[in-house]
Amino acid sequence: MESGYASINGIKMHYEIHGESSLIPIVLIHGGGSTIPSNWGTMLPLLATHYKVIAMELQAHGRTSDRDRDESFKQDAADVISLLQHLNIHKANFIGFSNGGSTTLEIAVNRADYINKAVVISCGYKRDGMINGLFDGLQQATFKDMPEPLKKAYLDVNPDEKGLLNMFNKDRARMLAFTDRTDEEMRSITAPVLVMIGDQDVVTVEHTVQMHKVIPGSRLAILPGNHGSFIGEVMASDPASNTPALTVGIIKEFLDRP
Repeated sequence: MESGYASINGIKMHYEIHGESSLIPIVLIHGGGSTIPSNWGTMLPLLATHYKVIAMELQAHGRTSDRDRDESFKQDAADVISLLQHLNIHKANFIGFSNGGSTTLEIAVNRADYINKAVVISCGYKRDGMINGLFDGLQQATFKDMPEPLKKAYLDVNPDEKGLLNMFNKDRARMLAFTDRTDEEMRSITAPVLVMIGDQDVVTVEHTVQMHKVIPGSRLAILPGNHGSFIGEVMASDPASNTPALTVGIIKEFLDRP
């Protein structure tokens, strides 16, 4: 494993490169409140046995510094592309979870030249695609409501409690400001896309089916589990579960298919 920092767009971004392969590399984009280990600790080693895998921590997350600007999916997408330019990578497969899925959609819509294939996990493109009460809950949420496993995961890699609070506040503000993507934008996606969702996720299955239908030629996988459980994310990780390995198998088949 290689790790380092890239100075891009006014931040110092932490990144890691795992595995060696001549295949097109995979880029992992984490969800809100996450770090590389908390989001990808289960899936990353499984993927790295087959591919070169690039993972990063986005603005204000984990070991990556912040900038005096709100978080946005557009800015995250620009930061990911700048990291790839820094690493001299011009084409990759992208896997994004939750908010990272929104960033992946941003790249698919506006920087399609960098995408070979994309996997969008547990992510919606319209506000009404989220489960009832999600945005009301966020409106009322305070730092004490942030799940302890996510707090611990941040502090494990960066013992900065002010930074942790800052990440929470910026992530909350970004989600409260979430705006819909249009169906026209989604229809403009040219890369092959695999849409994945849990049957008890924070995005409804009905909305995910709608997203699958509107993205030309996309594939759909509905797996048993809640938000993050079928990828082994820290909030739902069950060491005895075989579902993350099944998830990786589905992704691998999608990526390897000509």
